[in-house]
Amino acid sequence: MPRSYSQSKTKIAIIGGGSLADLTILKGKKIKSISTSHGKVFYYLIKNSPLILRHGSKKNIPPHKINYKANISALKKLGVKFIFSFNSVGSLELNLKPGIFFIPADYIDFLDSITFYDKKCYHITPKISFELSKISEKILSKLKIKFKKDGVYFNTAGPRLETKAEIKMIKNFADVVGMTMAKEATLASELNLKYVSLCVVDNFANGLGKTPLAQEEISRNQKESIKKIEKIIKEILKLKI
Repeated sequence: MPRSYSQSKTKIAIIGGGSLADLTILKGKKIKSISTSHGKVFYYLIKNSPLILRHGSKKNIPPHKINYKANISALKKLGVKFIFSFNSVGSLELNLKPGIFFIPADYIDFLDSITFYDKKCYHITPKISFELSKISEKILSKLKIKFKKDGVYFNTAGPRLETKAEIKMIKNFADVVGMTMAKEATLASELNLKYVSLCVVDNFANGLGKTPLAQEEISRNQKESIKKIEKIIKEILKLKI
């Protein structure tokens, strides 16, 4: 059974996709749980920092079924102030190839809006943390991991991939496309938590690559990136912020 919530507080949290379940630093770690008004959240604790697998440890929660409000409110309850997120994305640019990391400065999310303010008329201005972005850039530079910064993330609803016509339209406004990041960033802003995404380019968006896009290609590239992600996480856990 998962261990219950500990009263110890932490400042830094990590959120990642299904591929993070293969991190060596999670081996032997007991999964913990915390209850929120939006549902129960399961997480790992690494050096006093919670790590949430948004798709679950069994990788069986699709993007449109993720309980984003529970995840972010759980981190707030755990005392987190800074969130470093890893998100798989498709590239909308030919020079942004699979394997490269991408740190967005902004995002577009017109579909399926999510908020903590369902019963109150209140408008926040969502944002990605400039401070955490700079820290992330320093970490990637230190590790000599190739990355691009200061672009735009386009959030789609999922769980299906985008049509060629959709990609043709949205590539005029963004650099990468994904299904998860904007939801987390908006909710984090609502709870006054600083949030940054280290996107991992796992494929070219539908119609941009030399071969038809398939889930197998995405999964293969995700596995190839996990070693880099683990190195980045180890550096994040050393931070004193």
